[in-house]
Amino acid sequence: MHDHHAKNDHHAKTAPRRHGPLDWQRVVRWLQSDGIISAEEAQRTTARCSQAESHQHPLVRLGNVAMARADGAGALTLDALTEYVAGRSGLAFLRIDPLKVDVGRVADAMSAQYAERHKVLPVQVTPSEVVVATAEPFLDDWVAEVERQAKRSVRRVMANPQDIARYTAEFFALDKSVRAAQKSGGGNVGNTFEQLVELGKSNKQLDANDQGVIRVVDWLWQYAFDQRASDIHLEPRREQGVIRFRIDGVLHPVYQMPMGVMSAMVARIKLLGRMDVVEKRRPLDGRIKTRNPHGQEVEMRLSTLPTAFGEKMVMRIFDPDNAVKDLDALGFARHDAERWEQLVRRPHGIILVTGPTGSGKTTTLYSTLKRIATEEVNVSTVEDPIEMIEPSFNQTQVQPQLDFNFTEGLRALMRQDPDIIMVGEIRDLPTAEMAVQAALTGHLVFSTLHTNDAPSAVSRLMELGVPNYLINATLLGILAQRLVRTLCPQCKQKDEAAQADALAAAVRPWKLSGGWQPYKPVGCVDCRMTGFRGRMGLYELLTVSEPLKDKITQSPSIDALRRQAVQDGMRPLRLAGALRVAEGLTTLDEVIAATPPIEA
Repeated sequence: MHDHHAKNDHHAKTAPRRHGPLDWQRVVRWLQSDGIISAEEAQRTTARCSQAESHQHPLVRLGNVAMARADGAGALTLDALTEYVAGRSGLAFLRIDPLKVDVGRVADAMSAQYAERHKVLPVQVTPSEVVVATAEPFLDDWVAEVERQAKRSVRRVMANPQDIARYTAEFFALDKSVRAAQKSGGGNVGNTFEQLVELGKSNKQLDANDQGVIRVVDWLWQYAFDQRASDIHLEPRREQGVIRFRIDGVLHPVYQMPMGVMSAMVARIKLLGRMDVVEKRRPLDGRIKTRNPHGQEVEMRLSTLPTAFGEKMVMRIFDPDNAVKDLDALGFARHDAERWEQLVRRPHGIILVTGPTGSGKTTTLYSTLKRIATEEVNVSTVEDPIEMIEPSFNQTQVQPQLDFNFTEGLRALMRQDPDIIMVGEIRDLPTAEMAVQAALTGHLVFSTLHTNDAPSAVSRLMELGVPNYLINATLLGILAQRLVRTLCPQCKQKDEAAQADALAAAVRPWKLSGGWQPYKPVGCVDCRMTGFRGRMGLYELLTVSEPLKDKITQSPSIDALRRQAVQDGMRPLRLAGALRVAEGLTTLDEVIAATPPIEA
């Protein structure tokens, strides 16, 4: 661990003992009086920081300004500023190295809630002392309590506030997972992890069947399920391997490990996925089935890619809990849920779900099909690939290498006496024509398209070459969707500063009625300090009415289609999002980032 004791004798004399939180103005004055920044730079920084109120830590705020050093040695980074303030306040500066922290002992020293509240993090525990990282050198009202609890003296060191927040989430989540694994009889996983790190340092060639490697791969999966990850990335870098999890659509760094350990883990996973362990020069694909902590079977899709520093592996987790949900859990508002229910009970026609990759289209389709797949009907799907095995469907996977694509799959399905058909995606005219044929001959067909909103799916079909009279004859409705992160119920707070007119401006010309109470993200160990936990769908449902059919002409006007759809009850995606903000479930920033602007 990089532990730097600043030369701070003269600072300790010049900086009298102070109390209270750091403030950015004081730090700017210090930097100027010590000649680290010029008077002009101090003025520029003061002007920039005074413009807006900010909830950021003062050092993060100053780090973002990137003040120029008076000696021309580049900008002052967050680390450089933290190191400087540490020296000024007589504390040692510490760069936290997660590989050198004994997570179990650190988590015993104080609770996650306490660390969160005081924004401090224990980084080392010896028989006589606890080393605690803080970004507030003049706040020490927590010290006595920690000393009493840990029965050791506390030595404070100063660390970068962003690292403290990140590793607080990491260390406590890691510890919780290791304990759960030990409880469920997973052996001494915590020790395995420390041993693996040691093994990696010893330069000994690790084998995929090494007991330690086997245990740590099992632990990694359980940890990923525990953290609600959708993807696990094992990434080789020059110095070491990095593990990252995608949680609620965002990647989080989780652990770093020596490259020897990382390659042994990749080899072990390839072995389990029946992939060629020796082949490291070309991309490979595989699948693995395992069980989550609840004992349910979980399927993972594996993919490797050769990179400059070795093989990168990504595991996509298909969690049964996520695959099939009821309409409420998906995020349907009652207004849309009722209209969607009526639509999917129709005997024949085409229903499309549109949105970008990763917007939850498959989950919506699976959940809907599952509701209507009774004993009396035959639900058949042709997918690329089959994401979840669902016993009540008959699922087929396309195989391009055998010339078995969506069109061929649909043609074969038509001879299988289906009632309801799901086609993974309409990508070309032959697939679109087969889907139309299926709908005309009395089948209910579900499929997906990549378009920005519901009305533009009509023009997309016409661009593919489907004539307008066939669209009119078969299309029942189009559901456009997006996913937004939902606020963590544990730590969200009312946002007193939120502007009602900002929300109103986002959805003009629509009006939002009734009282609304926006909340803001805060961040706790439960949500990995992000302020968000889980995601929900936003929906825009267009139903094809008679007046809308009149507007689907040879070259339809998207605006005319949109206006008619709105008259028929369609609510734009951004409005659906704004209503969720008004309910305090997500934030306006999330909604604006995920949805297209409302066309007047």
